[in-house]
Amino acid sequence: MKREIEIKTADGAAKAWVFRPDGAETTRGAMFYMDGIGIRDVMFEMAQRLADAGYVVLLPDLFYRFGAYGPFSGNAFNVEADRNQVMTMIRGTSQAMTRSDTAAFLDALAAEGVTGPVGVTGYCMGGSRAITALASYPDRIAAAASFHGGNLASDAADSPHRLAGDIKGRLYVGVAGVDGSFPPEQSARLAEALRVAEVDHIIENYVGMKHGWTVPDRDGVYDETGAERHWKRLLTLFEESLG
Repeated sequence: MKREIEIKTADGAAKAWVFRPDGAETTRGAMFYMDGIGIRDVMFEMAQRLADAGYVVLLPDLFYRFGAYGPFSGNAFNVEADRNQVMTMIRGTSQAMTRSDTAAFLDALAAEGVTGPVGVTGYCMGGSRAITALASYPDRIAAAASFHGGNLASDAADSPHRLAGDIKGRLYVGVAGVDGSFPPEQSARLAEALRVAEVDHIIENYVGMKHGWTVPDRDGVYDETGAERHWKRLLTLFEESLG
C-alpha cells in the first residue's frame, strides 16, 4: 500500500511516499534512500517489497530542491541530456543536505506510528547517505545497509568513512565487484575505519556484479541472482537489528 505525503524540511517541502504491508499492521520502520537516477516506478516497487517484509517504509525524494524532474529510465546515464540533469542533481544534493533532511524524515516515520529505532537502506548515492544517517542519528537508527554505494571512503571532507567513530548500530555494505565509484583502495580504507572504531559491520564483495546490480530497470546491469542475495542480506540485517 503506497501513499504520497509531503515533509517539511529546513529547505522546503520534500515529496515522499509511505509504504505499508498489505493487510498487516506493524510499528517497525525503515527508510529507503533512492539511487542517483531518482524517484521512478522501480523505486516504488523495491520500497513496497521491503514493506511487505513487515515494515512501514519511507521513500523520500532526495532531489526535491530541484522541483519536478523525470521520471528517468534506468538507462538515464546512457542518454546525454538525462545524464547531465541527473549529475547536476547529484552534485547539488550534498551529504549535509540529506543529513539535515533525515531528521524530518525520521519524524515523518514516527508520525506514521513507527516506534523505536529504524533501519535504513540506500542505493548508489543513497548508500553513502545511509551510512551518514547511521552515524548522525545513533539513537534513532539501529542498522544501515549500502548497496553499490559510491565514494564511501574518498578524500572528500564529507566522506562517510570519516564518521565511523560515531556509528553505534550495525552496518552492511554490499560492494559491486566492478565499480569505479568505489575502488578497492576505498574499500580497504572503509574497512580499516570501521574496524578501528569497533563498528559491528560486514563489507561483502559481489563478484562479477556491476554498479546498480540490485535495481531491476538497469538494463545490462541488473543481476537477478545478485539482487535476490541483496534482499536476503538486507532483510536479515533488519530482522536481527530491529526485531
